[in-house]
Amino acid sequence: MSPHATRRTVLLTTGAVALTAGCGSDGGDGGGSGTGTPGQELAATSDVPVGGGTVFKDEKIVVTQPEEGDFKAFSAICTHQNCLVADVADGTVNCSCHGSRFRITDGSVERGPATGPLPAERITVEGNSIRLA
Repeated sequence: MSPHATRRTVLLTTGAVALTAGCGSDGGDGGGSGTGTPGQELAATSDVPVGGGTVFKDEKIVVTQPEEGDFKAFSAICTHQNCLVADVADGTVNCSCHGSRFRITDGSVERGPATGPLPAERITVEGNSIRLA
């Protein structure tokens, strides 16, 4: 690694940024990944609306259900300046700090100022239970 390379440069050039939750693409040193314990139940599948999602503030994770039975999980830390996202509505995860919006299907940026996607988080769905992986 170059003596002038930053952690962000290394992550971006290796593609690892998609695996590192909470790294701010526009500022800050990242908010860290979700704070839950592997195996911890987040919610019942019925708690996450189809075409929407639910923000779990304590765990810093947002779970979405773009289509029935298709659950996705992302860091709930906005990649702009590490604010906790506020809600999920109209197909996007929304940050109220500066107005960034992220698609519920893949966490990609729908509207800035954020330039980086919400990093994916690992979950498992077993029966009616959504758990941290």
